[in-house]
Amino acid sequence: MAFELPKLEYEYAALEPHIDARTMEIHYTRHHQAYVTNLNNALTGSEWGKKSLEEILSGVSKLPVAVRNNGGGHFNHTLFWTVMAPNAGGPPQGELLDALNRYFGSFDKFKEQFANAGMTRFGSGWAWLVKAGNELKITSTPNQDNPLMDIADVKGIPILGVDVWEHAYYLKYQNRRNEYLTAFWNVVNWDEVARRLKF
Repeated sequence: MAFELPKLEYEYAALEPHIDARTMEIHYTRHHQAYVTNLNNALTGSEWGKKSLEEILSGVSKLPVAVRNNGGGHFNHTLFWTVMAPNAGGPPQGELLDALNRYFGSFDKFKEQFANAGMTRFGSGWAWLVKAGNELKITSTPNQDNPLMDIADVKGIPILGVDVWEHAYYLKYQNRRNEYLTAFWNVVNWDEVARRLKF
C-alpha cells in the first residue's frame, strides 16, 4: 500500500506570525509531497513496500539511500506537523513537565539544550527530544535521518522534533536560524508531545 501525504490539521497561516503561511504551503505541498512520492517510487516492487514506515526505518541500513532519505523525510515531517499547533506554546504540564525537569534540570534548561542541538547541527537536519527506554534525551541528526533508524547515534522514539533545513525557515528568517528556533516555542503542541511520551 502506497504511503500518502497526511492531512494537515490547520491552515497554512495558522502558525503566523511564527511560521509564515508561504513557508508552510511550500514545505507541506512540495517538500513533504516529494518525500512521499519518491519513497513510494523507491519501494516499488520491493517486499519492504508492505511494511510500516517505522519497520522500514528500523532496517534502513539494508535499504537504498533513496529509502533512507525519503522515508526519513516522510516520517519527520509527519511528526513535525503534529507537534505544532495554532494557539499553542507556553510550558508543558503534568508528567511531561516533570520528566523534562527530571532529565534536564528545568524546562528552561531543556529549551536551551534543545535549541543548541538545532543550532549546532551543521547544514541540514533535525533536533529531537527522544524517549530512549525510560529516559529522555536530546539529539540531532543530519539530513532526513531520525532516531528510529538503525544507523542513528542516539536511538529511541522521537516525541518532539524541529526541522532545521533552510527550507523550513529561510523565507521568513533567512540565515537567522536562532530566531526561528526561538519562535518555534510559540507553536509547540505540548499535548501531542505528552501523548507521544506515554511513560
